[in-house]
Amino acid sequence: MPELTTSYVDSLAPNAAAIKNGQGLVRKKSFIRLHTSENGELLFGQCAGSGKTPYECSVDFISPDNPVFRCTCPSRQFPCKHTLGLLYAYVEGQAFTPAPVPEDISSKREKAEKREENKAKQAAGGAESKPKKVNKSALKKKINAQLEGLDLLEKLVLSLIRGGLSTIDSKTLKTVQEHVKQMGNYYLSGAQTQLRRFALLLGKGENREESYTYAMEQLTRLHAFIKKARVYLTTRAEDPELALDHESTIDEWLGHAWQLSELKEYGLVKESVELLQLAFYSYDDPARQELVDLGYWLETASGAIHRTVNYRPYKAAKLMREEDSFFDLARIPLLYTYPGDMNVRVRYEEMTSRAVEAKDLERVAASANRSYAEALKKVKNQLKNPLSDKTPVMLLHAASLGVTGSGQYVLTDDAGVQLVLDDIPSLPQGTLELLPFLPASAMKNCCVLVMFEHLLDQGRLVAQPLTIIQDGAITRLLY
Repeated sequence: MPELTTSYVDSLAPNAAAIKNGQGLVRKKSFIRLHTSENGELLFGQCAGSGKTPYECSVDFISPDNPVFRCTCPSRQFPCKHTLGLLYAYVEGQAFTPAPVPEDISSKREKAEKREENKAKQAAGGAESKPKKVNKSALKKKINAQLEGLDLLEKLVLSLIRGGLSTIDSKTLKTVQEHVKQMGNYYLSGAQTQLRRFALLLGKGENREESYTYAMEQLTRLHAFIKKARVYLTTRAEDPELALDHESTIDEWLGHAWQLSELKEYGLVKESVELLQLAFYSYDDPARQELVDLGYWLETASGAIHRTVNYRPYKAAKLMREEDSFFDLARIPLLYTYPGDMNVRVRYEEMTSRAVEAKDLERVAASANRSYAEALKKVKNQLKNPLSDKTPVMLLHAASLGVTGSGQYVLTDDAGVQLVLDDIPSLPQGTLELLPFLPASAMKNCCVLVMFEHLLDQGRLVAQPLTIIQDGAITRLLY
């Protein structure tokens, strides 16, 4: 069994309400019986519900990195509040008496073992495994449709550029919205999102000059995507068995949803990785029509900053697991990495945790960039690529975090180079207003996780602080 902590149990919950309800069951003393197997791999018990018969719930750690939740309640939420409550009761130190493994769980374990054996045989290339075949005809048909969609999108983009954004009226906006819908018919869901983002920028009733600046940048990105995507798709059409581009984000822009098996096939995996989450926040992305949970993590061995992304479509958001802040160290047997430049997206299927120790924070300090000149060069190189993420995140060491005579907050590196801090539009909330509440000791010889953004309407590159690490403490400014 992994080390059970409140933070670990919170990470298993589908949303904040499930955490609250699971903890509520413990406070109300709803658990009638609490048991553990002799070897400690299974926690099980009974929890009083709305009916006469209590719910039978269990959490099985026969595979420590991948707990199995079982409950007789009718809830569609997974894991349900009863199994979460069982874990919270264990974490709080309530008495679990040893008992034999229930017969129904033993039977389910046997069936699960057989399924795993069959999977292992197939993975090893046994007689039952079948090589994945490419339906060349269907793939070519899809690619041709995508190329046709790109032609349609290019005509729209060029007409908008020639006409000028100031001439766009409600009729033109309606035409753009019609093209947004059509992109889905051409298997261009990625382009559909980006075109919808353009329409939303134009629809803003705020500072029109600022909106035009960012809308024009969005058109530039779409035009660059069209050119690159056409070359890429034309090459694939000539050779349908050509591998996906696992070094750039072009397939993601086209709308391809990477499967973990594909990432593994291209060698985009790492074994035995430890991650420490440094920042987390959720936001609404109307262009994607999804709620997004975004976490930034430090890989302790390499010092790289990765990101986890959890998308929850509007229509299914209530039924999907909502990610949350994670304060322990995550120990991951197999980490999958997506194509990209800085802050590549990562995913994992199994995870255990342990408390953060002093040595972990020492690794954080050792990983921080100490030269702002080099850091800015790396950021600017990323921003030059029109298809790259426009809000890269870096961990910087600061000799000091202070205020200039003009009232601006700045980070200063060991060489005396200063980096201006400011709140950026891409984040859901500002953080500079929290800096005055930090103790003076936290403002010297510290590490700061910052998000960069090029403010096009102002023509300057700024950074917003997300987290400050100093003297064995992690202070998150974003929540």
